Parts: sequence; C-alpha cells; structure tokens
Amino acid sequence: MTDTDERALAAAAAGGSERAFSELMRRHKDRLFRIIRRLVSDEDAALEVLQDSFVAMWRSIGRLDPHRPFLAWATRIAINKSRDWRRRENVRRAIRAFLPVDTAAQQADPAPLADEQVAAARDVQRVAAALAEVPVHLREPLVLTAIDGLSYAEAADVLGISRKAVETRIARARAHLSRLCPDLASAAHAQPGAD
Repeated sequence: MTDTDERALAAAAAGGSERAFSELMRRHKDRLFRIIRRLVSDEDAALEVLQDSFVAMWRSIGRLDPHRPFLAWATRIAINKSRDWRRRENVRRAIRAFLPVDTAAQQADPAPLADEQVAAARDVQRVAAALAEVPVHLREPLVLTAIDGLSYAEAADVLGISRKAVETRIARARAHLSRLCPDLASAAHAQPGAD
C-alpha cells in the first residue's frame, strides 16, 4: 500500500466512510495489537484496549491531520488507551490488595508441558517481567523501535517527543533492562528502529 492510498483511505474515513475506516483498522490492527500487548502485558486486556482504541479513533477521525501519517496517529491513540488501562489496573490492584480472593479455586490445572516448552515459557515470562519493570515513559520508545520496528523518527512522531528524547529514553530503558537481567542486555541493544 502506498502513502497515497493510505492518505486517501484516511481522508475518506475522516469524511465519515465506515468502509474506509474499517479497511484502515484491518490493515493496522495486528501492529497496533502487538504494541498494546507489550505495553499492558496481558493479552485479554490488550484486546479490550485495542477495541477501546478503535472506538476512540472513530470518534475523533474527523480531527485527523491529513499531513500526518495515519499509523502514527492511530498508534498515539493506542498508547494513550494503554496508559488509561494501566492507571485503571493500578486502582484495581490497590482494591484487590484489600479484598482477599481465593485464586486457587479459579485456576484450572494445566496439562504438563514438554521441557523445552516450559523453558521457553519461562524465558518469555522473564523477558515480559523485566520489560514490565521498565518505567512506562522509557518502555514505550523501546517497544516501538526495538520490538515493533519503527524508526527513531517515527517513534518520536508517535510519542510527540524529539528524536533525541527517543534515543535517550531507549538508552535508559536498555540500562534498566541490563540491571534487571544482565543476560538480556545483548537482545535489548539491538537497534532495528534506528535510522
């Protein structure tokens, strides 16, 4: 898809075309879901946040700047909705801390996994846990560049900060990850998003 096609769809959507908006969502939902999933660290919550993001996008599509890439605009909304979810989740956790819940009765007994699957699952959990410990303002540019493949300039546009601020935050996020998991340091230093 060319930038012209994307702009034409965005203009049609901004004019009220549900079909154009649906096509834009179809084209970008996977990427937006990956970003949200990495920011909220819960797949079910990520689906909920993605739906909230789509609703917010539709409601504000008339304010879309035609000179700004649609994906950057959509990603900014998805990040804001992720932040909203995290704030609500922090309140929920505080409330749950005061209300005892028997979670053992709610969990099904999972079937045993093969040794490799268990090890891989532990590694994924360790990486996710380490990433979740990185402060949000540092995690967002790292997720957008190192994991989702945006350039530093694209991440700066999405986050509404300078390219230099993106570089600084990524360096700080990597340092944070290196302290948490020294063996993850080499993976965290990959720079697919640098431009």
